[in-house]
Amino acid sequence: MRRLAVNLATTFVDNAMRLRTGFGQAVLHLATAPIRRIANACDVGTILTKRRAARRVNRKELHMSSRHRPRLLGRISPFRHLSHLT
Repeated sequence: MRRLAVNLATTFVDNAMRLRTGFGQAVLHLATAPIRRIANACDVGTILTKRRAARRVNRKELHMSSRHRPRLLGRISPFRHLSHLT
C-alpha cells in the first residue's frame, strides 16, 4: 500500500513538472516567434530548412529504431505511469 502511495505521489510530481515544462515551452515559443520569422525571411541559402529536415530524419530514425512504440492513448492517459502495477 505504501508503494502505491509513493507511486501516485511520484506520478503527480512528474505530471506537474511536465505541465510546467510545457507552459515554459509555450512561452518560449511565443517569445521567439518574431525572431524565427526574421531568421526565415533572411534565410537565402535555405540553410535553416535543410537543418530542420535533417533533424526530422534523425528523430524518425531514432523513434523507429526503439523497440517500444508508445501508443497515443498511453501518452495522454493520466494513469500512464502506473502501467507497471498491473
